[in-house]
Amino acid sequence: MSRSPNKLIPADFTPVPALGNACEVAAVEDFASDLDAVALLVASGTDLTGVVGLGTDALASAGFDASPGSSLVVARDGHPIVLVGVGDTELTADALRDAAAAAARATAKKGGRIGIDVPAVPVDARTAGQVLTEGALLARYRYSVLKAEAKEVPLALLQLRVAGADAAELAAGAAVAQVTVRAAVVARDLANTPPGHLTASDIAEVAAELGAEFGFEVESYDKAALIEMGCGGILGVNAGSEEEPRLVVLTYTPGGDPSGHLGLVGKGIMYDSGGISLKPSDPMHLLMKMDMGGAAAVLGAFTALRDLGTTAAVSGWLCCTDNMPSGSAYKLGDVLTCRNGTTVEIKNTDAEGRIAMMDGLALAVEAGVDAIVDIATLTGAALMALGKSRAAVLGSDQGMVDRVLAASAATDEPTWQLPLEKKYRKQLDSDIADIANLGGPHAGATTAALFLAEFVADTPWAHVDIAGTMSSDADDAWRSAGATGFGARLLANLAAAYSA
Repeated sequence: MSRSPNKLIPADFTPVPALGNACEVAAVEDFASDLDAVALLVASGTDLTGVVGLGTDALASAGFDASPGSSLVVARDGHPIVLVGVGDTELTADALRDAAAAAARATAKKGGRIGIDVPAVPVDARTAGQVLTEGALLARYRYSVLKAEAKEVPLALLQLRVAGADAAELAAGAAVAQVTVRAAVVARDLANTPPGHLTASDIAEVAAELGAEFGFEVESYDKAALIEMGCGGILGVNAGSEEEPRLVVLTYTPGGDPSGHLGLVGKGIMYDSGGISLKPSDPMHLLMKMDMGGAAAVLGAFTALRDLGTTAAVSGWLCCTDNMPSGSAYKLGDVLTCRNGTTVEIKNTDAEGRIAMMDGLALAVEAGVDAIVDIATLTGAALMALGKSRAAVLGSDQGMVDRVLAASAATDEPTWQLPLEKKYRKQLDSDIADIANLGGPHAGATTAALFLAEFVADTPWAHVDIAGTMSSDADDAWRSAGATGFGARLLANLAAAYSA
């Protein structure tokens, strides 16, 4: 990947080093003898005397009660056995994914070649293979490209055995998981990359490389092109930066007649200082390298479309720039003009994501897509309302919102629908422009969504606010500490099932 000579970054640095596909996954009837460890999923009350020579009482005295996520290493002559508790609830798909994540972490210090042994489960073998693989691979993820030496050995081999399950079906599910995990890892790698290592022009180059490898077309529009196109939103946010903006357009075309045309729009604020409305210097400011998590999720999802057999045409618009304060930065009171001619009064330069995205939404409408889903680390209000475990979903079309909710449930990327309360639209009124970029002190997630709704015309639309879910403070089930890649698997699932 070429880089401009003024950057103090190694020329061979790449923000997406592994593409999430470095681990071999196999469904087996018998584990290989040279594994570093085998994790055995254990339900509460299970007698393991015949397996590890320890009964329930002995395990309890050793501190293992089989509660979800608990673990205990039992020495064996061959590979060690790591007992991983799953509690006494039914092993649903989501519970299996979490259990596999716990198993992968419990074996992290043993090495990179592990097996997971699973009792009979009520989900079908293909689903079991997918969620077990997703949980293990996502849990073992670490962003270590900038470290001299990684602390943990990455997974090189994962073997799965599920009692009573067909190995071929398990393997088929695992193959799907490797595609969805790749999508999430691409998004994680990009969001974890420091802002000096990943600018708007850099993500355009990354997109081109990924498109060539995974079967989608990429067009990138620089500052001069954006001026010609009249994309005043992206240009306005970019005005204070020395780095050029980029609008990156992704196009996936299926082999046969498309079942529809889905548009995905991602917020790509490569670093958000707040601009003139400068953010306070607190831990949240440090996380603003992840303010491009929406664009990262869209780009990650595109790497999965071909391999998931997506039958719809899918177009993506990544609205990429940083938001910096300087003598040339856009100011409170300025009026910017969107691609579609709408004028916007700036009341806060830290409400910049919606400004950059309005051009992408207008272009999606121009492209004649059947539906639009946008995804953005948009509002602190969504974080305050739903915390760090659920993203907010709002939309103008309940059918599209329902599709997002269904994809959320299938991938265990949790969401919650908030109302697009139109009574609050008047908060965005402006005395000098068509609309203002900021509402009042309340319902910030809703007023931000109402702003975006102004640019989708009559196209069915749903909006996903991932401000809370973009990162995790610590390892949590399949979410590794740092960027979660939230939304990449959700969007891939949504697109793969989409028809107009």
